[in-house]
Amino acid sequence: MSTVAVILAAGLGTRMKSTLPKVLHPVLGDASLLWVLRALPSSVSAAVLVLHHGKAQVEEALQAWEKLGLLPCPITTVDQETPLGTGHAVQQAIPELDRLSPERVVILSGDVPLLRRESIDRLTAQNAVLLAMELNDPTGYGRVLRRTDGSLQGIVEQKDASEEIRSLRLVNGGAYALPWKALRPALAGLTNANAQKEYYLTDAVAAVAAQLPVQIELCEASELMGMNSRLDQAELQRLAQKRINAHWMAQGVTLLAPERTVIGPMVVLAQDVLIEPNVRLEGRVRVGSGTRLGQGCVFRDCQIGCGAEVRPYCVGTSAAIGDGAKVGPFAHLREGTLLENDVHLGNFVETKKAHLKAGAKANHLSYLGDCEIGERTNIGAGFITCNYDGARKHRTLIGRDVFIGSDCQAVAPLAIGDGAMTAAGTTLTKDVPADALALARTPQVNREHLAARLRERR
Repeated sequence: MSTVAVILAAGLGTRMKSTLPKVLHPVLGDASLLWVLRALPSSVSAAVLVLHHGKAQVEEALQAWEKLGLLPCPITTVDQETPLGTGHAVQQAIPELDRLSPERVVILSGDVPLLRRESIDRLTAQNAVLLAMELNDPTGYGRVLRRTDGSLQGIVEQKDASEEIRSLRLVNGGAYALPWKALRPALAGLTNANAQKEYYLTDAVAAVAAQLPVQIELCEASELMGMNSRLDQAELQRLAQKRINAHWMAQGVTLLAPERTVIGPMVVLAQDVLIEPNVRLEGRVRVGSGTRLGQGCVFRDCQIGCGAEVRPYCVGTSAAIGDGAKVGPFAHLREGTLLENDVHLGNFVETKKAHLKAGAKANHLSYLGDCEIGERTNIGAGFITCNYDGARKHRTLIGRDVFIGSDCQAVAPLAIGDGAMTAAGTTLTKDVPADALALARTPQVNREHLAARLRERR
């Protein structure tokens, strides 16, 4: 049965107090809407997003996600120009749904990020389904009424409910799967005869239930929690963090302080990874087996090999670290950094578009930008690649088995041949041949007894 998803993402999110559309607010680094899209199973062939507030921002985000290969299916957008309720929102998708001609429509909310793919699979496995949850405090939610056979009788919104109905704990989760043939006329027949003067989607669902059985599937309340405020966002992050961390610990990952470890939904960890407290991993991070991530490290979109040791308080973005490498503490790996196997990168070293080949070392206080450093080369403390002339960036090429003395500068573009050496304090302005010693240093002059005379004068 062909299935198309309709995702409601037009809300302003007034309580978020933000210029950012509500569905783009992050949970563990990823936008709420991206969580929803990523949960769509392969049985969903296309998705229609209903947008309005912040439409341009959401569409820009969709384009970026598409380039990164994060979208599970083709996606189109429609605009709910006048917000007149959830039923009115889905009505705006009718022309696009007619074009796609689905047999079933799954309706989800873009601000409900923790709904699992397995739960959506349960929606698509039956002809007509509603997801519901039981709450100790159901205030604010629409109550679900059941027939004696357990199927849906109707949904009553809080403001339209009697005291008896308000006492019910079974509430609507806002996720449905309904046959398009039955849903389309139900949408067309909606009215706004209610306390809110809105067109309720729940009225359309009830109209479908009057024609055919709509089953009720119970779901964990955390999966159907919406993000309507910053407080909600914090709670969603806590729930997502607990879920993800429990998953990786079950897969053989050690988290020394799970409550203080943040692992994003796209991160992949191998067995026997050990993560110290206050580590944050976001985006597409991959960590190989036996690697240790020290306290306070922050990585986004990075690849880290097997058996590596990343010492405390390192930061990496769009970088790659090879097997057996040792990095940090306090190292900064910027975009385009590639550290091959067994590279050592020490404290207060910053890299950017730097390729350090196997066994290279830069253990202290250096900036390595737009450079390539050969196998087993040793970079002394205080080395700087002077890669920027104020207008353009230039590359520094350093060969294998090179020794760079402390406090040297390489004014790019520049090449240093295999086996060369540079004396401490040298400023390099021209290429150094292989096996040569480069020395550029002002001669030292000692003035006997001058220090003592200066002290007396003071």
